[in-house]
Amino acid sequence: MAINMKNIRQTMRKDDGVNGDAQRLEQTIWMIFMKLFDSKEDEWEIKAGLQNKPYESAIPEKYRWKNWALDERGMTGDELIDFVEQMFKDLKQLPVNNVRDKIVHDVFADTHNYMKNGTLLRQVINEINKTDFNINTERHEFNDIYESMLSELQSAGSAGEFYTPRPVTEFVVEMVDPKVNERVLDFACGTGGFLTCTIEHYEKTGQINTADDVESIEKNIQGIEKKQLPYALCMTNLLLHGVDIPNIEHRNSLTGEVSGFSDKNQVDVIVTNPPYGGIEEDGVSSNFAKEYQTKETADLFMALLMEKLSDKGRAGIVLPDSILFGDGVKNNIKSRLLKEFNLHTIVRLPEGVFAPYTSITTNLLFFNKDPKGTKEIWYYELELPEGLARFTKTNPIKRHHFDKVRQWWNNRVENEQAWLVKVEDIKNYNLDIKNPNKIDETESYTIEEIIDKMKTITKDNEEILSKLEGLLR
Repeated sequence: MAINMKNIRQTMRKDDGVNGDAQRLEQTIWMIFMKLFDSKEDEWEIKAGLQNKPYESAIPEKYRWKNWALDERGMTGDELIDFVEQMFKDLKQLPVNNVRDKIVHDVFADTHNYMKNGTLLRQVINEINKTDFNINTERHEFNDIYESMLSELQSAGSAGEFYTPRPVTEFVVEMVDPKVNERVLDFACGTGGFLTCTIEHYEKTGQINTADDVESIEKNIQGIEKKQLPYALCMTNLLLHGVDIPNIEHRNSLTGEVSGFSDKNQVDVIVTNPPYGGIEEDGVSSNFAKEYQTKETADLFMALLMEKLSDKGRAGIVLPDSILFGDGVKNNIKSRLLKEFNLHTIVRLPEGVFAPYTSITTNLLFFNKDPKGTKEIWYYELELPEGLARFTKTNPIKRHHFDKVRQWWNNRVENEQAWLVKVEDIKNYNLDIKNPNKIDETESYTIEEIIDKMKTITKDNEEILSKLEGLLR
């Protein structure tokens, strides 16, 4: 039996402590994480027993999900609220002796229990217990429920910045085509969409065949996330995708080391949607070389990305229009991008892809590390469905909207949506090049018509001024 997220939503709305979708999601996720982690610990305990090794849980025995939450007639009311509040205090203070301890510590570091009604909390717990994560089929089915829950972030106020629509992550990963033995990084990983799509890409392309392949995934899939809610969501997401020890750091990618990486600290693939439109705090930009120092978050992530890619590295990144036409630091970034990388494709996305969180128009940039630099750039303008002026919350972008660009990708010809630009024709590093094949639907006039219109406007203005003068008199 699957969890009914609608029931959880309705139950939490009755609780005075939960305000808004973001808090509801945070409340739900810590419980799902604990139940999922408990099922993982069952697996680890069995493996340890087969190897005649003792197993020590990362969570104190009385706080393991099975020992307080699994019995549907168990604790409820004030007793349950008191227990959960004490559990949170104790989990935040747990010593960190190994990777599993750190996972639990980091997930609960800034997480809160918002529910105040223990009876309602028991109802939510019982709903979550309807999925048995020890059964692979149920865990797999829950992935779809979890994905729909993540998509709700787009309407959860500022929390929407953590979620990239699944059709976008799928397309980017598919085009970049990561391999199971490559190091893959998303240094602004949010809820883990690009990383889980990478794992699913391995499965679709038949790359997971041995235990070594599974071990490579655990080691090579890397993420970094600054904020607590998406970090917890990402950890849970990766656990659901079979990664026992997710390699996700809970920190700001833009602080600490940002250049001069050794080969072992570089990566082969970066797929990401970094924050844009934001301003970093004072001091962050000072970590970067002078020509890249700015407070604009997306620019700093691009500067970091170019340092982090290995010699055979390639990337797919979501960026706003502003980086294409901007100057100053943006020009410095584009100069290096064109000289040291092959920026082979820019897919221009239509309005509303990230609605309702932001209306900023975005692009998908694809490039490889290449000492020969960029010689030419293919542009592809993604079409809106017929009759739609922009994507919206009720008419979101879907996987099939990328079908035409998928078909075009390996058989590139210029058409109404695609055009080729030689680098020598680009002026002042302005990459904001409009579709030359698009019909200009604006009105056109002859010189005589323009003069007539100007005379009419002048006459109208004179009449308005005359009336104003009369009123003043």
